[in-house]
Amino acid sequence: MEELFEHAPIPRAYFKLALPVVLAMVASMIYNLADTFFVSQTQNTNLVAGVALCTPLFSLLIAIGDIFGLGGSSLISRLLGEKAYTTGRRVSSFCLHGAVVIGLITTVVLLVFMRPFLYLLGATSATYPYARDFYRIMALGAMPIIVSIVPGNLIRTEGFAAQSMAGTLVGTVITIILDPILIFPAGLGAAGAALATVIGYTISAITLVYLTKRYCQVISIDARLSKISWAWILQVLAIGIPGSITNLMQAFGTTVLNRYLIAFGPTKVAAMGIVLKVYMIIMLVMVGFAFGAQPLIGYTYGAKNMARFKKILHFDLLVEVGYALILAVILMILAPQIIGLFLHSQAVITAGTYMLRVFLVTTPFVGAVLVYTTVFQSTGKAIGAFIMSIARQGVVFYLAIVLGARLIGYHGIIWAQPIADVLTCAIGWGLARGLLNSRKSTEASLRNEN
Repeated sequence: MEELFEHAPIPRAYFKLALPVVLAMVASMIYNLADTFFVSQTQNTNLVAGVALCTPLFSLLIAIGDIFGLGGSSLISRLLGEKAYTTGRRVSSFCLHGAVVIGLITTVVLLVFMRPFLYLLGATSATYPYARDFYRIMALGAMPIIVSIVPGNLIRTEGFAAQSMAGTLVGTVITIILDPILIFPAGLGAAGAALATVIGYTISAITLVYLTKRYCQVISIDARLSKISWAWILQVLAIGIPGSITNLMQAFGTTVLNRYLIAFGPTKVAAMGIVLKVYMIIMLVMVGFAFGAQPLIGYTYGAKNMARFKKILHFDLLVEVGYALILAVILMILAPQIIGLFLHSQAVITAGTYMLRVFLVTTPFVGAVLVYTTVFQSTGKAIGAFIMSIARQGVVFYLAIVLGARLIGYHGIIWAQPIADVLTCAIGWGLARGLLNSRKSTEASLRNEN
């Protein structure tokens, strides 16, 4: 572990940790596209729109898992850099078993408040039956979905990114196989898509727990070690909650976007549902690189090796922004053909092409936003992580869409996200400079004292 994190050349360490995460994200991307394709093959616009309206629910479940997965991995990476292995073992056990308890509570809450939640998501009389079928199954499977996020993050802190990828891929492949079977021959429609997802994540959770027990020396699944002090719990939450809020804001942003688009008809909502899935082609890979680099960033920061830390940060930015720029150009050119793969309606293709091209304009800025966000999470800077978590698809996006809708209507709604991307990138750049300057001042003070 020390060889990889402390001595390996930065590109080799970076890609060894990040590429398996990227591959897992690509598999997830393929599933998302396949799921959207199979659902859209019903050629039922209300069904497609109903499933699209429930996208924030899935984001909510991932966000809850991130409280323990991202919060735990951030703290554990720094503890490993400090060689505090006993504490890291106890923190990992707490995160896993805490996710189980919270997952069960989440299922109860989602089922009790199903109707108001669905209307809050924007369901109408036409889309409600389909949204309800999808929502109910996802609510019942909340616990395994939430739990699967935790070991996948934690085992990467010991450098086992390939094992994390394998556990994720097993569930994803099974989900892709089950999706068309449950939607069409089984006749479950929207519920079939949700059931395939739940089964896949359940298998991933079981596989990842097994791999954790087999390979990890520090990360533990022993329930007897799960009791930790409030000081450590607060450190997990201090980063986990901002990480969670990032996904909650994604759910919030999607909900707000859908609610504003409802006034323009189900065609626009269906088109946006497809666009958001396609947009994940870029986003999931960028997220994969960002999350893949997190253990390296956290470990190096915990070890107080700031020269290596800055080089890792610069390399991370180069990879993220460069990748985003190249793929954005390709997808902008192919936008009409891509949208046409899902629905044959010319109205949907026209609307979706415009939406997708607008969203792609600022993806290099999103790459930088991801780097800044993961740096704050990895280094335990809760305030910076919190600000970034509420900005891009939260506060900044909400202000942009409200003003845009009021000033230029439909086009203002579509351009709200790119505007939020640029503004959030500027915020992240300022906060990152503050972090580096603060650390530099601290090191200078320590040298003067010595």
